[in-house]
Amino acid sequence: MGILLGLMFGLGLVLIIHSFLKPSTTKAPSGPSLYERLDDLLAQAGIEAVTPGQLLSVCVGVGTFVFLVMFVVSGAAPVALAFGVIAGYGPLSLVRYRARSRRQELRELWPDVVDNLASSVRAGLSLPEALSQIAVRGPQPLRRPFQRFAEDYRATGRFNECLDQLKRNLADPVGDRIVESLRIAREVGGSDLGRLLRTLSSFLREDVRTRAELQARQSWTVNAARLAVAAPWLVLGFMSFQREIIARYNSALGFAVLVTGAVVCVIAYRLMLRIGRLPEEERVLR
Repeated sequence: MGILLGLMFGLGLVLIIHSFLKPSTTKAPSGPSLYERLDDLLAQAGIEAVTPGQLLSVCVGVGTFVFLVMFVVSGAAPVALAFGVIAGYGPLSLVRYRARSRRQELRELWPDVVDNLASSVRAGLSLPEALSQIAVRGPQPLRRPFQRFAEDYRATGRFNECLDQLKRNLADPVGDRIVESLRIAREVGGSDLGRLLRTLSSFLREDVRTRAELQARQSWTVNAARLAVAAPWLVLGFMSFQREIIARYNSALGFAVLVTGAVVCVIAYRLMLRIGRLPEEERVLR
C-alpha cells in the first residue's frame, strides 16, 4: 500500500511540473523521407519509368519468389527466408550500383557542362538559352534533363519552376549548386557569373583527379569485403541441395545461427565500407 501511494504521489508531482512547462513550438528538421530518397536514387540511376512504389513491389516480389523456390529445394524455412531477404534486396542493390556508376560518370562530365555554360554566358546568351544549349552541345548522358528544361521553358516561360524541375531530374549535388548559382544570377544580377563558373569548373576537375586516385586504392578493400560476405552464403546455397544436412537449420538453434551470421555479416560489411568510404556530397540545396 505504501509503495502504491508513493507511485501515485510521484506521478502527480510529475504531472504538476509538466503542466508548467511550455510545449516546444520548434520542430526538429527532418531529413528526406524514404519515398524521396528512393525517388532521388532512381533519378540518379537514370531510371525514369519506375516509381519508388514499383521498385519496392519488385523487391517484395523477387524476395517472395526466391523464398518459395528455396523452400521447395531445401525444405528449410529459415534458409529459404535468408535467401528471400537477400534476393529481395537485389533490385535495390542493382539500382544503387547503377546510381553510383552514373554519379561517377557525371562527376567527370560536369566540368564540361560548366565550361559550356561559361562560354554561352560570355557569348552574350541569356541564362535560359545557355541551359538549353546543353541539350545540343553538352555531354550525351546529360542532354536529356536539359532538353526537358528547354521544353518546359518554351511551354511555360517560368524560369524558376523549370529550374526546380531540372534539379529534380538531375538529383545531383553539383547540379544543385549550378542551378542555384544561375537562379541567384538571374534574380539579383551576377556580373561575376562567368568567373564563378570557371572557378567551379577547375575545382570539379581537381576533385575528379583526386577521387580517381583514392578510388583506385580503395577498390581492393571493397572487393575483399564483398567476397568475405558472399562466401558463407554461397556455401549455404550449395548445401541447400543436401536436405539431410540443411534440415538441421529447421530448429530454433539453426534459425539463431542464421540470424547471428546475417547480423555479423551486415555489421562487418558496413564497417568495412565505412572505414574505406570516400565522402559523398549530399544534396543540401534540394
